[in-house]
Amino acid sequence: MNKVVNGSHISSHARAAAARPLDWRRKMSDTVAYGLLVYTGLQIFVTMHAIDGDGASLLPVLALVVLVAGIIPLFRRFERRWEHLSNEAAADPDLKPAFRRDQLTVWLLAVGLPFLLTGLFKGIAALLA
Repeated sequence: MNKVVNGSHISSHARAAAARPLDWRRKMSDTVAYGLLVYTGLQIFVTMHAIDGDGASLLPVLALVVLVAGIIPLFRRFERRWEHLSNEAAADPDLKPAFRRDQLTVWLLAVGLPFLLTGLFKGIAALLA
């Protein structure tokens, strides 16, 4: 249900978000969690597509296992940067540019790496064939 305030409609979601205190730690944790889900889903999709094209090659399967296991420590590093903030620092709006930089990096890695790395492994497989 929307509420009208000063002639503007505000959704219940927007009101709930405005009522929650700013916490960069929680926001980065959420970013990392969703980024890992997207990365893993894309990696599986892209790798399965590569497996269909390469027949019985084990290289895409190896790539999937290594890359899913390898991305977790990388993403965890982003989360660790933010989890050590004090309560005051975690609510500091001046940290928004640094947060957005890390958030953008997480999403670029989550979306780009599955395609880049599967392409690299396919290139290596083609050279070895």
